[in-house]
Amino acid sequence: MSQSINFSTLSRTPHLLHLSPHSRFNRPLTSLSFRQFTLNHTSLITSSSSKLLHSPAERSVVAAAVSTDTAGIEVDTVTEAELKENGFRSTRRTKLICTIGPATCGFEQLEALAEGGMNVARLNMCHGTREWHRGVIRSVRRLNEEKGFAVAIMMDTEGSEIHMGDLGGESSAKSEDGEVWTFTVRAFDSSRPARTISVSYDGFAEDVRVGDELLVDGGMVRFEVIEKIGPDVKCLCTDPGLLLPRANLTFWRDGSLVRERNAMLPTISSKDWLDIDFGISEGVDFIAVSFVKSAEVINHLKSYLAARSCGGDVGVIAKIESIDSLTNLEEIILASDGAMVARGDLGAQIPLEQVPAAQQRIVKVCRALNKPVIVASQLLESMIEYPTPTRAEVADVSEAVRQRSDALMLSGESAMGQFPDKALTVLRSVSLRIERWWREEKRYESTPLQPIGSGFSDRISEEICNSAAKMANNLGVDAVFVYTKDGHMASLVSRCRPDCPIFAFTTTTSVRRRLNLQWGLIPFRLSFSEDMESNLNKTFSLLKSRGMIKSGDLVVAVSDMLQSIQVMNVP
Repeated sequence: MSQSINFSTLSRTPHLLHLSPHSRFNRPLTSLSFRQFTLNHTSLITSSSSKLLHSPAERSVVAAAVSTDTAGIEVDTVTEAELKENGFRSTRRTKLICTIGPATCGFEQLEALAEGGMNVARLNMCHGTREWHRGVIRSVRRLNEEKGFAVAIMMDTEGSEIHMGDLGGESSAKSEDGEVWTFTVRAFDSSRPARTISVSYDGFAEDVRVGDELLVDGGMVRFEVIEKIGPDVKCLCTDPGLLLPRANLTFWRDGSLVRERNAMLPTISSKDWLDIDFGISEGVDFIAVSFVKSAEVINHLKSYLAARSCGGDVGVIAKIESIDSLTNLEEIILASDGAMVARGDLGAQIPLEQVPAAQQRIVKVCRALNKPVIVASQLLESMIEYPTPTRAEVADVSEAVRQRSDALMLSGESAMGQFPDKALTVLRSVSLRIERWWREEKRYESTPLQPIGSGFSDRISEEICNSAAKMANNLGVDAVFVYTKDGHMASLVSRCRPDCPIFAFTTTTSVRRRLNLQWGLIPFRLSFSEDMESNLNKTFSLLKSRGMIKSGDLVVAVSDMLQSIQVMNVP
């Protein structure tokens, strides 16, 4: 026989309950208030009350109601297969993001990435036409509908920082040590001269000085300014590398970043606003904003989205990639729906040795404020050209997982690399191994999370989720079930990083996709009511029929509708 406890916030009088010695756990639990009921193979609970259904007629009515909705639950097909084959502990907690480009834009290639573990598809608006991006968006949506995935779409704005133009139609160009290249603000009607790169900023030739150091794409290629001739700037390559279209440009003088002109540029350019309108019309799930300087621009964009998206819910991700964003970090993250540690451009604005500490700080602040955090840029850079990563890259990925980041992101590795599937496999396998090590070592969270709720009801939800995660670890439960309409309570459980997977049940497809960015969440779409007993019976029946859970599994269930918590064995 299975035991179940329900805690609600209707009463604020504490009670102490001792469970039967035959139950899987027997330590006392303190709660605000409780109701005790039993779930077993021969008794079900009505949706209108807590009385048990004993007669065959009553049981058949409920069973028929459940059976009519056997197709009423949606879950990612890869996760479902993992649960069936390897059980709860096999599921990966760290989410994976792939930037889509020429190497991965086909339907079959997107399907391969989804099957390999891609949770979010990123579109970089620095590259490609809107028509091309529209085709990718619709392919991802078709993949979700036809193949049973829940891949979310993140649109990354270009930003108005200084960057290179296109490379005359070429996908890339190789710069060798000692070569002289020309950076110019000229517009070319015909083919441009060899080793010539256009620059987006009209005042570029005026602002740079001979002797300045020019960094391309966060320092992946370096040049020294040796001569200025009108609108042209002659530069000597001092660190060779691969030049990519629309790469970011920064320049240093006397060991310091030249920031004056970038500080005058708007965070969201006129092109970005057009891209944002495009993203709204195509129903993207997230918009990542480049070079965020303050919370003001985030609030401005969110008010614009609220007015233009007609009830749609688009998450805003702040890219932390400048000195200004580090200076105003807490206020930016608090205003955003998540953050990205864009280490490439960040490493061009602060000394390289400061990047690891900055990454750790950003991850910690996001955890504290309950915002998902993405670690991005150059995770497996060598796999653009080679099928095996360097050991240093594997260690870098491992550290991001150990820091409990919500997600890891591939950029050029999946967009234009020769081995996108292998790069994704490396991220997945390293994440799984480090997570398993964490569990084997019982490295639960030692630092208590600070309260973030602003009102009494929010604090109750927060305490319920904190308790659910602690109970999950102490009791060794198999999964935490979260019934949530807007996803907030699921994010609160995810913030606690419990040892077991988190099944997040929501009623809308868009919320389900957005939850696919957050650590440990397995998002389901499921219609449910405010009656928890009915929801649990329905969920147990549907998941058992698909082989995803079995009788005897221990579950902690929470709900944001009734602010309740329950502990039970699956009947």
